[in-house]
Amino acid sequence: MSAIGDGPRAPSSSDTLLRRLALTACICCAAMAAAAFALAGGFAALAVLGGGGLVATSFGGIARVASAMMPVPDHRARRPARALTLAVLVGRYGLLAFLAYVMIARLRMPPLALLAGASSVVAAVAIEAGRLLLQRRH
Repeated sequence: MSAIGDGPRAPSSSDTLLRRLALTACICCAAMAAAAFALAGGFAALAVLGGGGLVATSFGGIARVASAMMPVPDHRARRPARALTLAVLVGRYGLLAFLAYVMIARLRMPPLALLAGASSVVAAVAIEAGRLLLQRRH
């Protein structure tokens, strides 16, 4: 099934790459949380996981919007209206901004630890790029 629930379809290579990227980002975030726990304690590790949660929410929203904006090859498949999809995206980013404010200002989580968790997707992209380069060399 696709991310927006428009019926079964064969997974494309971009779907496979997105799934692998999401898994790699989770592993990177867990590794950074373990390092934060070892270096600064449990609260910093929790902040890293909080930053990872924020970026996971953002990543999921972007993937849904991208798949909703793609043309559907089967004319019978349902797709939500683009205006509704964009409204959901804007609402999601409003929620993300509120959650980031709560984590930094109210819970007093270390901003660098939050940033480390949020950078787990960047680390995952770098790892996947390295994998693709190594595959092309061989």
